[in-house]
Amino acid sequence: MEAEILLPTQDAERVFDRIADALVSTGYIALPAALPRGIAELLFERIASFEDDGFHSAGVGRANEFQVNPFIRNDEIRWLSIDNDVEASYLNWMEQLRTGLNRRLFMGLFDYESHFARYAPGAFYKKHLDAFKGSTNRVLSTVFYLNPNWAVVDGGHLLMYEEGLEPIAKISPLIGTLVVFLSDRFPHEVSTASRLRYSIAGWFRVNTTLGAHIDPPQ
Repeated sequence: MEAEILLPTQDAERVFDRIADALVSTGYIALPAALPRGIAELLFERIASFEDDGFHSAGVGRANEFQVNPFIRNDEIRWLSIDNDVEASYLNWMEQLRTGLNRRLFMGLFDYESHFARYAPGAFYKKHLDAFKGSTNRVLSTVFYLNPNWAVVDGGHLLMYEEGLEPIAKISPLIGTLVVFLSDRFPHEVSTASRLRYSIAGWFRVNTTLGAHIDPPQ
């Protein structure tokens, strides 16, 4: 099935303008209906179609420090692939965003990695940073939500922090909402979900290796 659904150029440029302006002013943005509705619906159908063995337990840390710790997070993940048309549509849109932000903000975004995330009832992800200053090449985080008819009582909110104990944002994981934020600036968590919750988490990376080859994930 052909699933290539891209925003008209003028609409995409307006979305990219809003994201770039927000990154400069506040460091984050939550945009309802940021991508075409068709992409969100196809991605929801895609993630909902996977059997249990299509996911694996998420962990914390990178490379040699990777470990599964259910006291920190107990969601399940599956990495996106360009080999599937639906997943490729999302990755192509993110490639447009990468080049759009590089033109506007000169961020040097080099590539993008992302995975589906499935939270069973009772699942959560404790407060964490996606990157620490000077220690990683992840610079910009994204979350795209795939949950129709999500209610406040369903939990599973993204809570974002900056300074202090109180969150600066509480974002409902409603289908079509895109969140973009600076990876090393905002600790964040996913509150306990009371129903099955779907999303796509992703990170834009910069190349911190001198020479022609990208450095390995850290």
